[in-house]
Formats: sequence, C-alpha cells, structure tokens
Amino acid sequence: MKIGIDLGGTKIEGILLDDAGEVLFKKRVATPQQDYSKTLLAIKDTVGFLEDQVGLTASVGIGTPGARSESSGLMKNCNSTCLNGQPFLEDVSEVLARPVRIANDADCFTLSEAVDGAAKGEAVVFGVIIGTGVGGGVAVNQRLLRGANRITGEWGHNPMPRFMCDQTVVAFHPTNDSLESDRPCYCGKQNCIETFLSGPSFQRNYRSCSVEKSDPEHSPEEDLSAEEDLSAEEDLSAEKIVALAEKGELQAQSTLATYFNHLAMGLAGVINVLDPNVIVLGGGMSNIAGLVEAVTQLLPRYVFSDQVLTRLTCAKYGDSSGVRGAAWLW
Repeated sequence: MKIGIDLGGTKIEGILLDDAGEVLFKKRVATPQQDYSKTLLAIKDTVGFLEDQVGLTASVGIGTPGARSESSGLMKNCNSTCLNGQPFLEDVSEVLARPVRIANDADCFTLSEAVDGAAKGEAVVFGVIIGTGVGGGVAVNQRLLRGANRITGEWGHNPMPRFMCDQTVVAFHPTNDSLESDRPCYCGKQNCIETFLSGPSFQRNYRSCSVEKSDPEHSPEEDLSAEEDLSAEEDLSAEKIVALAEKGELQAQSTLATYFNHLAMGLAGVINVLDPNVIVLGGGMSNIAGLVEAVTQLLPRYVFSDQVLTRLTCAKYGDSSGVRGAAWLW
C-alpha cells in the first residue's frame, strides 16, 4: 500500500494506492493558511484516515509546492510561504513516525505519467507543467532523475529567445529598442520561459499585443461584438482569450499563435539537450484545444534533427497526476 499526499496552497489531497496503482480511498481537506504546525497535523490526520480504511500502515510520499535545499535541508520557493525555511522532511517524518519521501509537484507529476500514465513504458520522459507557473521534471526508466543541484527539469527558468507578436524571430541585443521590455521573473532573473508561457503571462500578452485587422473577409463589427461580450472584465481569463480566438478575434488569434510558437521554441531546447521519448503536458494551459497538434507541427523548425520523433501528449491523469506521483515515490 502506498499513500500519496499533494500539499497544495489551498488543499491537501491524499490517496491510498494498491501496488497495481488502483485508487482505494481518497481524502481532501483545506490547507491551513499560514500555519506550519497545523499543516503538519492536517497531513497526519489525512494519512491516519486513509490507513484506518484498510487497517494497514502504508508508505508515504508527499508532493510539495516548493523544493528542499540540499545544503540546509530547509524548504524554499514554496507558494505556501509558511513552509519556507522549515525542515519539513524531518518534521513530517517525525509527526508520521516513519521515513517519508518528498518531491516537488512537477517531479511528482512526471513520475506519475512515466509509471502508469501517458508515457508508461517509455525510457526517457519529460514532464511539463504550464499553469500559474512553468515547471518540469525528468524520469528515466520510471525513476526520477536528480542532478547535482536538484533542479532537474526546471526549464521554466531558462531564458526565452525573443519573439515579436507577428512571430518574427528577433536576434537579442541589449540595445535593440525594437524589442519589448525585459520581463522580470519572481526568481530574480529576466525573460525566463515562465514569463512567456505561464497563464498570467498569456493574459498579459493578450493585453499588450496589438495586430492589424487586415483580413479582407474579416468584419470589424465581428471583433467589436466579440470584445463587447468578453472584454468587459479588466483581466480576461486564458479560457476567454482562447474563446475569442475561436470566434475570430485577431488579437486573440495572434496571442495564441505566438504562445504556441514560444512553447515549441522552449520545448525544442529541451529536446536538443535531453532527447526524451515523450513530453507530457500538464497544468491549465495544456488544456487549450489544438495545442498539442500545433506545437507538434512547429517543433521541426527548432529541433536539431531531420525528424522529431519525440511524442508530445497531454497527461493521462490530469490534476490527479501529482498526488499519484507522490505515492509512486516509494
């Protein structure tokens, strides 16, 4: 028996898996806000509930919203900020009175899809999260790959080559005023892939990108009607921007096409270095209709090969991949 815990910013989800990967029981509770001690107790209660259902003690793996520093043993980069600076692994192991394994949420997602998900049986798998942030993980032969710095798969903080809204490639030069302004990233660097491919960045791109409505068959009245329907809100959601694109609104179509191009460019860099058998996409932005097909067609422009055999696919388990992957840490 294996227990997986997904420790999120708003919820703690737990599942009990049998050795075949079948979900026997689930439990979900709200994450105590800004209270580290109560968070530990909520995890303990969740594990206790799941074990009580079968009367057995199980292994426990936990997917965390940040990473554990190898030098200090303390948590860092957690959006649940009460975890930052805490010896979480040691504390949760003590609370549960057993060894516990932890990994960040992107690694857990990747492991889940590599073990029995969309990339089952594949040798090298790159898992991608494109949502509020951009993350990734690498699994080789159904085991997570961990490098010297414990940042394997963090492609979201590689720099993104510059593109303009018309998808014209522009060579980077620090004094080229034709380029858009640098995009600061929360990590302290600028122009990280995350600042182009996250959900909030997609929304920002829509607001800032302008296009000429030059299609002779396109009626300006159609754009105005669509914008009146959906643009009344100060910030359109990614879903609504995609809906505008489907209705033919040129600014939304341009934003979407640019997003696909940016994603292909970013993933091509991963393929050139890692050469994975499969790239599995997860997170809210991966649900855009036609994304997999569009990016698959664009990849040959940027990959250093006469053919691209890497398969691009969406996650089998969707939002449940993280908690399943936590269980598979054992």
